[in-house]
Amino acid sequence: MDQNDISDDTNKFVNGAVDHKGRPVLRSKSGCWRSACFIIGVEVAERFAYYGISSNLITYLTGPLGQSMAPAAENVNIWSGTALLLPLVGAFIADAFLGRYLTVIIASLLYILALACLAFSTWIPSNCKHATDGSSCSPKIQVIVFFISLYLVAFAQGGHKPCVQAFGADQFDAEDPQELKSKRSFFNWWFFGLCAGPRVGIFVVSCIQDKLSWGLGYGIPCVIMGFALLIFLFGTMTYRFGEKTQGKNAFARIGHVFVTAARNRRVKLLEISPEVGASGRIPHQDSQQFRFLNKALVSSGEDGPVCSADDVEEAKAVLRLIPIWFSCLGYGIVFSQTSTFFTKQGATMDRSIGSTFKIPPATLQSFIGLSALILIPIYDTILVPVTRTVTSIPSGITMLQRIGTWIFLSTFTMVVAAVVESKRLKTAREYGLVDDRSATVLMKIWWLIPQYLLAGADNVFTVVGMQEFFYDQMPSDLKSIGLALYLSVMGIGSFLSSFIISIVEKTTGENGQDGWISDNLNQGHIDHFYYLLAGIGVGAFMMFICASKFYVYNGERGN
Repeated sequence: MDQNDISDDTNKFVNGAVDHKGRPVLRSKSGCWRSACFIIGVEVAERFAYYGISSNLITYLTGPLGQSMAPAAENVNIWSGTALLLPLVGAFIADAFLGRYLTVIIASLLYILALACLAFSTWIPSNCKHATDGSSCSPKIQVIVFFISLYLVAFAQGGHKPCVQAFGADQFDAEDPQELKSKRSFFNWWFFGLCAGPRVGIFVVSCIQDKLSWGLGYGIPCVIMGFALLIFLFGTMTYRFGEKTQGKNAFARIGHVFVTAARNRRVKLLEISPEVGASGRIPHQDSQQFRFLNKALVSSGEDGPVCSADDVEEAKAVLRLIPIWFSCLGYGIVFSQTSTFFTKQGATMDRSIGSTFKIPPATLQSFIGLSALILIPIYDTILVPVTRTVTSIPSGITMLQRIGTWIFLSTFTMVVAAVVESKRLKTAREYGLVDDRSATVLMKIWWLIPQYLLAGADNVFTVVGMQEFFYDQMPSDLKSIGLALYLSVMGIGSFLSSFIISIVEKTTGENGQDGWISDNLNQGHIDHFYYLLAGIGVGAFMMFICASKFYVYNGERGN
């Protein structure tokens, strides 16, 4: 047989991938955008459901459930943080046991159940108007069912979010030049798809929740998730699945490296080279960071087999991500404000359109997606090619440059929000509305649009950059964990935001006086809180610069 024929025949199949029946998968009939479209569909529905809950959650807590302002904001942040940390659990289950495909199906079924229970909880009768002691005045059974359902949504999202995106990226073969090019665009266009559908959903669902029924507002996402699961299942025959290996899973390999290195902690690094050289296990030369892990290359006799150089490099790759992860937390704190105080600001302003209709304040979160819808095509089709000609980097700029630029600019978002809030407070004082918590400040809600648009721009560059970075730089068997790491940045950011709110409330509201964060926003100073967050953002950016300076990309794939 001619050598070219052999090469062509080999190229028909995707290396390391199988179909749903475990057979070698044909490149021409599987993967790429034909599969990604089904996967994006179920993710759009999940985001529709998630934002249908989160975007207006603070309104439900301070309205039908009767919680006061600060506890409601803390509850939103704690729930958001939990929802964004649980992907670490879901990704671990997927990568170590179930696989991404099965995890997505189970998580989707749990999502549907949780949304149904959430809708049911809103139908439990309540005569609640407002609580003054920070607790809910709704019937206890309603509060219990609501929060159990809410955290079931968080748990379902934890299994769904990292696995769907990693499974979508898996549909592109990094060893094929054409598919690799598509894979580089996948994260941009994935985020584009997630902005288009859910932002329309935020507007529609928020209007239904505010004007018609909270039960209906939670029930619609439940139905949409059901249809999306069916769509995902329809694409099964086109999907590429990772071929199962017979060796240890990545968690066991990396864990063995740390255990062996700790066991050999008294071994001097100078003693490693002769033994490793004789066994053929020579550490990679592209990274001498965390050299103490090289001690795992030395056999400790009866304590088990020595680790391979590849195993050690995988462990180093994971360890290198930790400083970057920590330095991104400042951005997570800043972004958590878009679903809490941004929304409450809007609720106090003039929301009228025409003579009768009032726009729900949560719908302005749609401008975050609008900003992304505008910027992603510009970035992918114009900015990347232009910067590529200057830097000779395929992606235009490195992933860390992309993240860092907009971590810095996210502080500008907080400054703009603070300036607008200062103007809102000044207007309230001018019209004598400071003591009237239910009064409408004579200032149009459209003043908030710039801060929402800036938050959307931050998303395009920082969030998408983190998605690509943590997916690309993790070992191949831990891609779901990589995406869960980026989500955990937002989750920990929400927890830290809740902690900061609690501290600010206690330190600025002394002797029975309202502090920066008050149930009556006109008597508070959210603008001071925003300036505080801007300062935190500057500090986080300085940390990011230091962490990035010493980061070594795996195999130079980051360039």
